[in-house]
Amino acid sequence: MPDQISASQLPVVIIGAGLAGLTVALHLAETQPVIVLAKRQLEESATAWAQGGIVGVLGNDDSIGSHVRDTQEAGAGLVDERTAEFIARHSARAVQWLVERGVPFSADPEGPLGLHLTREGGHAVRRIAHAADATGKAIHDVLLEEVKRHPNISMRERWMAVDLITDRHLRKGGATSANTQRCHGIYALDIETQRVETLAASAVVLATGGVGKVYRYTSNPDTATGDGIAMAWRAGCRVGNMEFIQFHPTCLYHPQERSFLITEALRGEGALLRLPDGTRFMLSHDARGELAPRDIVARAIDFEMKKHGLDHVWLDATHLGEDFLKAHFPTIHARCLSLGIDIAKQFIPVVPAAHYTCGGVVTDLQGRTDLPGLYAVGETTYTGLHGANRLASNSLLECVVLGRTCADDIQTQQPPEGPTLPGWDESQVSDADEEVVISHNWDELRLVMWNYVGIVRTTRRLERALHRIKLLRSEIDDYYAAFRVSRDLLELRNLVDCAELIVRSALSRQESRGLHYSRDYPRTLPVSFPTILSKKPKKRDAWLP
Repeated sequence: MPDQISASQLPVVIIGAGLAGLTVALHLAETQPVIVLAKRQLEESATAWAQGGIVGVLGNDDSIGSHVRDTQEAGAGLVDERTAEFIARHSARAVQWLVERGVPFSADPEGPLGLHLTREGGHAVRRIAHAADATGKAIHDVLLEEVKRHPNISMRERWMAVDLITDRHLRKGGATSANTQRCHGIYALDIETQRVETLAASAVVLATGGVGKVYRYTSNPDTATGDGIAMAWRAGCRVGNMEFIQFHPTCLYHPQERSFLITEALRGEGALLRLPDGTRFMLSHDARGELAPRDIVARAIDFEMKKHGLDHVWLDATHLGEDFLKAHFPTIHARCLSLGIDIAKQFIPVVPAAHYTCGGVVTDLQGRTDLPGLYAVGETTYTGLHGANRLASNSLLECVVLGRTCADDIQTQQPPEGPTLPGWDESQVSDADEEVVISHNWDELRLVMWNYVGIVRTTRRLERALHRIKLLRSEIDDYYAAFRVSRDLLELRNLVDCAELIVRSALSRQESRGLHYSRDYPRTLPVSFPTILSKKPKKRDAWLP
């Protein structure tokens, strides 16, 4: 690497190849080089698993104000109104941009933009643009193909970020920088060669998704290990609302399919939740029944399962008819049928599972974090949109709207000249001797989080979880310091960081609100605020904000 690199020659490095990362990449690539890292297959992201759809305020019966109100109600008093209004106002443009890219949304000649709009829990009207029941995959496939063809975008498959490079690394390496408290690039592991490389960047964008894999049962893909949140936290950025982990009410309960989601749109079209004897139970928990927000439905299912000693409950879509189910929910129909469940004739066994991280790295509406040069977009972030609970299908919308504003802001910046970045130092480590330690710690961490930091919490459970997490952290830190890094080790390190953030946030909220329900504090306070955690700098890192 030369002593000085022109800032104009440095790429923007985007960590994550889901909807958030691809949106930023496509908007940036017309003016500057972009590198996109995917730690597994390019096609493997949470976006591709999203079934429901994307919000668009498009219909004559809808309005920006109505969408904002629904978002606020689902968010249980912690939604930032400015953020919700901004994103709602840009929703139609976001959907139009995807249509122009060629996303094959389900059509309705009479609908706005020629689209069929469906309705999901918490929405006052039909405003969800969708591609049957595989919207995320349809969107991701189209954008991924466009990104692959773009000459200004380099895709690196099976590459994983290790850590952000900040002024702390420059000082340790003896380098100097005219700028302080800035992100200069990343250390990245080429998983195929097991080599860690130094990637200098004019800006770094975290688009790594959520942290669902910290729980034993989740609807998330294996990529959801909180990498961006953990890296930003270690670099000194604030995180917000990490106690609000959304458990999707209806994940398929089957030994061969532990992560298959049964979309909320199925309940939006009239599917009903039942006990084994066929009794419908949601109306005894909320007047909105199956269309109540996800936190209410998930807690209701959890309550009924514990009350009756059940492993799962049932979702009944039989009255919707085989033709309707095949036309509107072909993926669910086919997948269940392959497992011996004909959803046109049989009830679907379902159970809640960790689904969405409503908190994350604190950013503004341009994706800017506390660290200059570092941006974040999508599920990795806390923008104030989701509050204490995410409204269905707002997640894909947030990625598209703020992916554009993030790219716009990066294009307006003039980054400083790139300093010399120190290489990755492996001189004090060796190859791991017992990698089974990683899998054991991983299993223990996920079990602790599931048992003590799940849908219903108590202070004692949270304190017990924090104690065990700290013990695990000590073991993991020792292992990280002694051995060469691997993807499994890096993911475990990130997960234990995020687990501690979740528990610390939950302990600080002495009320029940949205996705956080405490038996010790069952009441909702009349006034409440987001939970914002700031890292206390160690003495050697006193430069951190």
